[in-house]
Amino acid sequence: MGDRLTQLQDAVDQLAQQFVACIHYINRHHNLETLGPGDQIRDVKQDPDQQEVDPHPTNVFKASQVELAQDLITKEQQIELLISMLPGLDNSEQDQERNIKELEEELRIAEAQRQEAIKEREDTMAKLDTVIRSIRRP
Repeated sequence: MGDRLTQLQDAVDQLAQQFVACIHYINRHHNLETLGPGDQIRDVKQDPDQQEVDPHPTNVFKASQVELAQDLITKEQQIELLISMLPGLDNSEQDQERNIKELEEELRIAEAQRQEAIKEREDTMAKLDTVIRSIRRP
């Protein structure tokens, strides 16, 4: 998995795709009803296989709307969580600089330990080489 910004961008992209899918579903499966007294339903002659609207029963359509809304809310909460995890939202510039300095110090200590381990490995290999060369066959 990528860094937090990449995860955030992916989540926002997924949310946009979910919005498009929701709009498509609602546009494709709504009931043909008028919203006001001046509204009219167009009577478009088409092939029955290529209907523009395929109304679902009201209870199925409402349940699907609820499920789509819950999915959107879940994705939005994931985005909020990712945003809250980003560094710097609650930290001042001085806090961030202090954190960077602490991390640099930890890195220096880890590098010193690594160098010490390399030296110890080389010493051990030299001793082992000496022992192996001193062994004679009986």
